[in-house]
Amino acid sequence: MKPKTVRAVYPGTFDPMTLGHYEVVRRAAGLFSEVIVAVAANEKKRPLLPLEERVRLAQEVCASLDNVRVVGFTGLLKNVVEKENVQAIVRGARAVSDFDFEFQLAGMNRRLMPNVETIFLTPGEHYQFVSGTFIREIAAMNLEDVRPFVPEPVYESLKLTFKSKEM
Repeated sequence: MKPKTVRAVYPGTFDPMTLGHYEVVRRAAGLFSEVIVAVAANEKKRPLLPLEERVRLAQEVCASLDNVRVVGFTGLLKNVVEKENVQAIVRGARAVSDFDFEFQLAGMNRRLMPNVETIFLTPGEHYQFVSGTFIREIAAMNLEDVRPFVPEPVYESLKLTFKSKEM
């Protein structure tokens, strides 16, 4: 019997992409035939980095993963799922506090897309406390403190971003 081809989407704002995000992408790439990292515009969250920069960084960070592709999107995730013909949504969950929101989101996604499964992956314990929000707040005060938690291209982008905000 031939293995089933299952494509997944890993959505998020990735503002910025952390090593925890990368770990989830890497692990998902081992489970699915293709993983699409879908970077959301989500202006409601007022992202630090513009969508184009977040897409570029995710592409650079994920370049070594052969079965991973990065796209940017606006609007509903449902549109990406339909356009890309995926069968699963990957969500990262760091702690119990994440599960309440993630559980509600999975329920709504199931209503909107009944044929698509939501899969939860947790990052390793050394990244369970890392979030984009923490990274942005800490980077604004001391960039060197975030260096262990973000890929090098993200660190370099944050340096340029905060340097331009000082001027």
